[in-house]
Amino acid sequence: MSPAAAPPRAGSRLVGNSLLYAISVFASLGVFLFGYDQGVMSGIITGPYFENYFQLNELQLGTMVAILEIGALVTSIASGRVGDIIGRKMTLFWGATIFTLGGAIQTFTIGFYMMIVGRLVSGFGVGLLSTIVPIYQSEISPPNHRGALACMEFTGNIFGYAVSVWTDYACSYLDSDLSWRLPLFVQCIIGGILAGGSLLMPESPRWLIDTDKDEEGMRVIADLHGGDLDNSVAREEFREIKERVEVERSSGEGRSYAVMWKKYKKRVLLAMASQGFAQLNGINVISYYAPRVFEEAGWIGRDAILMAGINAFIYLMSTIPTWFLVDRWGRRAILMSGGAVMAVALIMTGWWLYIDVPQTPQAVVFCVIVFNAAFGYSWGPIPWLYPPEIMPLTVRAKGVSISTATNWAFNFLVGWMTPVLQTFITWRLYPMHGFFCTASFIVVYFLFPETKGVPLEEMDAVFGEEDRIEEEEEMEEEELERAAFRQRGFGYIYGTFDTTPKPPAPTPTASGSDNSGVFSWLRRLRRSNKKSKPTPEGYEAVNTDDS
Repeated sequence: MSPAAAPPRAGSRLVGNSLLYAISVFASLGVFLFGYDQGVMSGIITGPYFENYFQLNELQLGTMVAILEIGALVTSIASGRVGDIIGRKMTLFWGATIFTLGGAIQTFTIGFYMMIVGRLVSGFGVGLLSTIVPIYQSEISPPNHRGALACMEFTGNIFGYAVSVWTDYACSYLDSDLSWRLPLFVQCIIGGILAGGSLLMPESPRWLIDTDKDEEGMRVIADLHGGDLDNSVAREEFREIKERVEVERSSGEGRSYAVMWKKYKKRVLLAMASQGFAQLNGINVISYYAPRVFEEAGWIGRDAILMAGINAFIYLMSTIPTWFLVDRWGRRAILMSGGAVMAVALIMTGWWLYIDVPQTPQAVVFCVIVFNAAFGYSWGPIPWLYPPEIMPLTVRAKGVSISTATNWAFNFLVGWMTPVLQTFITWRLYPMHGFFCTASFIVVYFLFPETKGVPLEEMDAVFGEEDRIEEEEEMEEEELERAAFRQRGFGYIYGTFDTTPKPPAPTPTASGSDNSGVFSWLRRLRRSNKKSKPTPEGYEAVNTDDS
């Protein structure tokens, strides 16, 4: 490779788009892990050696599969606080480490209860990873590529699912307990790679600035824009984030869950709804139990795992178009179109199982593939993108933790009840989830605002909250003016006032990969057109004239 073709570097550091994409790909290992877990369990629970070793009834099987979601639910709530204290990077490290430990316990289990403990521990790691990876991704991504990068991250999740299903199929030829222990051990290897590599990743610049590590935050932003600390786009992005941090602090209302609920109730409910519908729409009926669905339709044994593998490959391919569409069509159009197709596919799945004709096995495979493809293009990636987009920086980790906890709560409910419902209500299970797909279409149409291309610091305007934020900014400006008068007055008294002219701030620009400067410039222009405020009372007597 010639020097001209080499990726941009600053010294020994990767910078620019090369750094951005490297971070995105590596962080996607976090979602690869819980995608892998979904697929690996779907395959091994149908194997003869697993069934003979554990000899589970339907309720025990559902509990073993779904107990991971209980662990994920617990730590996804806690990760809001953890992510604010130790940062996004270290939360990622500990999530991967805990997941690896849980995978090791599952691999070397000696019975049902040890497997339950192992899956619970893995769930603790999944809860941290599933909360912090979307936050980290959104906080390093420019607004005009944020959707695409988040969708690439979800592709990592489905890649993990596809790898696990085909690993299950390959290991099904082993005539021993290795047929299910080996697939479980693979997740330990991936978790260890993520844990070690996370220590080499940069911290989120927004978290650094929010914790007053401005110099480090500016360094990361500069690296993401090519490595030049004087880059005007990077400096304007830093100023936008810093302004937003100061405005939130000046409000004096804190960062607790109660404050978040009081100020941003609508955003929290929308974030929760996006994740709740993602599970109620029926994906885990397929993800965790695809071979059982295909067995129900007439595919037996290893053939059912093979059909699940083919379905997983098409599922993976279906996530790729969203990379290119999410920042063009927007979030709403993708969610609604996906929900409509999923509803039809699930209703038809139930219909073919009900009539039970010779064509049913092939028809069910086709319907399931269509359903998975529609989900992979729509309700798979968007609910992981939407919550960190709409939540403000000060409560982003907490808001996303609540939405992720909603995901795992419904994930557990669906995963736990599916084996029982498959036995007792049979074909009716699929139209039931088709109803939820229809409901999700209606909710998105009436309640979900569009967020494509909007910088994270300007999301208040999307929700009609700019007036409240503007009032808070004006209060902050008044306080700064009072401080300036005090400083100037005491400076003249003690002869310490610095009269050296200050250099002008960098000119806002809309060029480059980030358009946040436009919003900042418009906001300052709007404020400058207002009537100037009178001098605060009590400061008229202070002489500020150099003459």
